[in-house]
Amino acid sequence: MLKQIFNKLPRKSSKTDTDESNRVDSPRSTDSPPAAGKSNHRLQGGGASLKRASSSAVFPASMVSGIEPLVPFKDVPNAEKMNLFVSKLSLCCVTFDFTDPGKNTADKDVKRKTLVELVDFVAYGSMKFSEPAILAMCRMCAINLFRVFPPNYRANGVVASGGENDDDEPMFDPAWSHLQLVYELLLKFISSSCLDAKVAKKYIDHSFISKLLELFDSEDPRERDCLKTILHRVYGKFMVHRPFIRKSINNIFYRFVIETDKHNGIAELLEIFGSVISGFALPLKEEHKMFLWRVLIPLHKPKSLGVYFQQLSYCVMQFLEKEPKLASIVISGLLKYWPVTNSQKEVMFLGELEEILEGINMVEFQRIMVPLFLRIGCCINSLHFQVAERTLFLWNNDHIVNLIAHNRQVILPIIFPALDRNIKSHWNPAVVNLTHNIRKMFVEMDEKLFISCHTHFKEEETILILEAEKRKEAWKQLEHAASLKPVIGNIAVLVSPLMT
Repeated sequence: MLKQIFNKLPRKSSKTDTDESNRVDSPRSTDSPPAAGKSNHRLQGGGASLKRASSSAVFPASMVSGIEPLVPFKDVPNAEKMNLFVSKLSLCCVTFDFTDPGKNTADKDVKRKTLVELVDFVAYGSMKFSEPAILAMCRMCAINLFRVFPPNYRANGVVASGGENDDDEPMFDPAWSHLQLVYELLLKFISSSCLDAKVAKKYIDHSFISKLLELFDSEDPRERDCLKTILHRVYGKFMVHRPFIRKSINNIFYRFVIETDKHNGIAELLEIFGSVISGFALPLKEEHKMFLWRVLIPLHKPKSLGVYFQQLSYCVMQFLEKEPKLASIVISGLLKYWPVTNSQKEVMFLGELEEILEGINMVEFQRIMVPLFLRIGCCINSLHFQVAERTLFLWNNDHIVNLIAHNRQVILPIIFPALDRNIKSHWNPAVVNLTHNIRKMFVEMDEKLFISCHTHFKEEETILILEAEKRKEAWKQLEHAASLKPVIGNIAVLVSPLMT
């Protein structure tokens, strides 16, 4: 019986306890309602209404309704609906073990139906939520949602590693049938026009938001998607919490990049920040510029970049749309973290680089063009044909070609050796054909400069050949001199390859 369940709740020791003890500080505190092991009592809806329950640590005496929680909202007068709302939230504080589908099935069904009722009441109701109702809602959400995730049993997590196991199936929470309803209820509650943000901010506080952020590490993508929407609504409704939310998300990013290299919710958090960045006022604050340099740019480093690259690139482009002068800083950061041994990441970097160059102005381009085209020259000569091909595709962009044409006196001497080596020795025919086309493009731009670069390259090549021959001759002389001396003891000697 429901009365048995409420009798299990711990009693408060004093009626003079302060309201601070009723705050949503921790879902695992001693104030929590009975766990799944204590929820074996059947949630049967008796006909008699409950007496006003004495105060518990979860719901103080002033909040526990004297209304039978299984009564439909339509069967009570408007004056009592908020009390019934609190009573139903109290009922939903009982948690169950979903690892055994056949256990407590009737009780689970009662809770599910109650959650559906609560969702409809919040979605279509027009009554302003009282402070006890707000506290009861936060308590119920904390008890049902805030939990510690079990360690990942796989050697490499699906989202955490972003490596060879990307095709593995994600982990789904067996309790999702109830969790989904709780998330939906919380979302509609926060979005409701009947919720007074000035009152709710006392309960949806820093502690509550921190616990929500911890849930982003869930392996269930459905849960992360719900959390993304809810946190976005919280950020929009509670302006007083915005700096704390940004700082907390930054700390998650720092821990991911510097310490753990594993987190399941980076893509969702970046998606939230994409909307946040679009709302930044101009000129950008120094705090926001530091976020770009200290957080977004280093996020290009982890090996799991592919999991969240689209969201990360969007955030970077949002910054550049706000302040184009940051383009040279972003490109310098990309060059710093350039993945010289990971071809897949290199292709992604080249794609983002092209997107940045499409909007860069001439002044910013000239600041970074020398180190940029030194790196592009290396990419042109890459033995991975996708890297070389993607690099050569940069010349298909009219704006980039225009930037190169205006600065050809500096750029062509840098990349001419790479183009020449590709034509002579690259194994992929498509790459060779693209290289030929770019050479023709430079000839059409400035034939005199092209001939000058070709002549200079041949001279340097001749000098390098002569130096290589000199080194080879010097080694031969050393080998000959060493072969004339007798070997004594354990003295190391030079041995000619022909003698072995």
